[in-house]
Amino acid sequence: MDWYVIYTKPKWEKKVAERLNEMGIECYCPLITKIKQWSDRKKKVEAPLFNSYVFVQLPDNERNSVFQIAGVVRYLFWLGKPAIVRNEEINIIKNSLKAPNIADISVTSFQVGDKIKLESGVFNNQNAIVQEVSNTHYILVLESLGCVLKIKYK
Repeated sequence: MDWYVIYTKPKWEKKVAERLNEMGIECYCPLITKIKQWSDRKKKVEAPLFNSYVFVQLPDNERNSVFQIAGVVRYLFWLGKPAIVRNEEINIIKNSLKAPNIADISVTSFQVGDKIKLESGVFNNQNAIVQEVSNTHYILVLESLGCVLKIKYK
């Protein structure tokens, strides 16, 4: 069975995933732990890895059943068809989130256009192309996952 990507209202990812599970629809909303800072305190919170996206696995003929849930906006489309995510890509995300967190990463020798392989963190073992280098961050293109990664450093 294929995995599809549904687009949700902003900040509704966890609610939508919970309601999909209640309906018996297999879904996956990858979460990461972030430290949020307010003026008076810091707190660890679980936030979605991909804002406004939840992955669902269901037969093609049942795809419209997700629209019964409040917060679901539409399916993500690629080249005029609903975007399909392979099982191995979902497994890469799951395994990457199990990897130990790295607190400090410092890299100084990359140049725009360099092809690199990430060796730790959430996107471990993924190939990337350095798109931008600045004083505060790198921007990497992860072609296999179809996304852009921004890495900030101190």
